[in-house]
Amino acid sequence: MGRLDGKVTIVTGGAKGLGREFCFGFAEEGAKVVMAAHRFDTDDANRAAGEIELKGGLALEVDVTSEESTRLMVEKTLGEYGRIDVLLNNAAMYRGVTRKGILEIPVDEWDRLLTVNLKGPFLCCRAVIPQMIKQQKGKIVDISSETAFTGSKGMIHYVTSKGGALGFSRCLAAELGQYNICVNTICPGFTDTPASRTIGDVAKYDISRTPLNRMEQPGDLVGAAIFFASDESDFITGQALVVDGGRYMH
Repeated sequence: MGRLDGKVTIVTGGAKGLGREFCFGFAEEGAKVVMAAHRFDTDDANRAAGEIELKGGLALEVDVTSEESTRLMVEKTLGEYGRIDVLLNNAAMYRGVTRKGILEIPVDEWDRLLTVNLKGPFLCCRAVIPQMIKQQKGKIVDISSETAFTGSKGMIHYVTSKGGALGFSRCLAAELGQYNICVNTICPGFTDTPASRTIGDVAKYDISRTPLNRMEQPGDLVGAAIFFASDESDFITGQALVVDGGRYMH
């Protein structure tokens, strides 16, 4: 028996990288997973969609920056399963972001990044919350970043969005507690994903500052996400859990 048996879970940005790992980790724990992705535009993404459907899940193309698209995501999920127990806001603009000083960042890049990374979770939450209120229970898990605490030179737009995710989650936790809806945040360190490999050379990452003395892998985050999605965390809300091998301790 899995810790998430029968729980209907939407994972945004679910076809690649961390999202893919979350989807299959949740499925292994018995969840009915909705793999939401902007596009299933690669062989790997299409393969992931097929695999999640074989496990009893659903693959949906969703634009998290569109109110209509997020509304349809919820409609299709309810049409298939009749409830929504967990929303994991994982979709983010990160792949290929280059380090630039504040004077070099194009305004449209700033706008686009904050639209995906902050408006996206806002719209997804607005779409699922009415159903969670109806159920009088739900779990929302947001993905922030260790850099929200430590900063990262040349990534002010990304770090600002991830700092915003912390504030968003805490406000939402205060607002939704009366409905037995828990909202928590996971803050990963720099993780070896295909997206991270477009940011920098992971082989040159300095692990000497990491007490656990290795590079973070996508699977390292799954346990924290399962815990926040499960009944084991029913009296935990508004919290931020840093999962980075001990680089940032607080």
